[in-house]
Amino acid sequence: MPSFNQSIFHPAVFFLTGIPGLEIYHAWISIPFCCLYAIAISGNGMILLVIITESSLHEPMYYFLSMLSFTDLGLCLSTLVTMLGIFWFNAREISFDAYIGQMFFIHGFTFMESSVLLAMAFDRFIAICNPLRYATILTNSRIIKVGFAIVIRGTTALVPLLLLLKHLSFCHSRILHHSYCFHPDVMKLSCTDTKINSAFGLTIVISTAGLDSILILLSYVLIIHSVLSIASPEERKKAFGTCVSHVSAVAIFYIPMISLSLVHRFGKHAPPLVHTLIANVYLLIPPVMNPIIYSVKTKQIRKAMLKVFLSKLT
Repeated sequence: MPSFNQSIFHPAVFFLTGIPGLEIYHAWISIPFCCLYAIAISGNGMILLVIITESSLHEPMYYFLSMLSFTDLGLCLSTLVTMLGIFWFNAREISFDAYIGQMFFIHGFTFMESSVLLAMAFDRFIAICNPLRYATILTNSRIIKVGFAIVIRGTTALVPLLLLLKHLSFCHSRILHHSYCFHPDVMKLSCTDTKINSAFGLTIVISTAGLDSILILLSYVLIIHSVLSIASPEERKKAFGTCVSHVSAVAIFYIPMISLSLVHRFGKHAPPLVHTLIANVYLLIPPVMNPIIYSVKTKQIRKAMLKVFLSKLT
């Protein structure tokens, strides 16, 4: 275990953490993690491939789905090297600048995914509540603008947050509690005043994921109201069926995020293993599950994937 200087310093390196208490089993633990990464990367890559290559999927709903797969893919690749480096080589050291860089991508892709889920909720709202104007509202040019807005929104707010982080001083242990770079984690190690950092970070979370979740909920209240006014039970079932995949994606994104936030806020005395497991669930479950959900629940995606597989076989 490295010895740490307890005086105030600006660290050259931090030390990431694998699975606390199970370090001797890291090589075996890496096997399920490798499987999860393989599923997430191949699944999201396949969805991107079929949407790009199949002209029948060149519709607003699938363009937004491709954005979701892109953000999930970016989130996986942002942590792949550090996560597997810890499990395989015990490579726990990470420089402060590399920490800042990885944090930018992790939080950036997280906020972008929240924005994409909101855009997909708007897509479902227009498709169900105003179907006659769907094609005129969600044109290709507007979808491109939405995509740019999602990227800008997900990244610009992080720049001042990370600049504030670089001005902190540290006088405690440099050992972090996760296998990747997470803003609340490094804040706990600072011995200087972090009120501005905490307030700005909370503002960003509320104005992105918090606001998005409220608007998604509002859109589904309006969707349910519109669907219940449909006389035919068969049409109601069909309308609700188009929302199942998106509702599932929203649930597997926000539930782990809220759980991780609650653990950081109220779980100070919880075992380190609890923090680590919830953090890994928050990071890996959405990228793994989203391709599975959409390939199972969406007939067009499933057919396009089978077409690609069959074309490769022949």
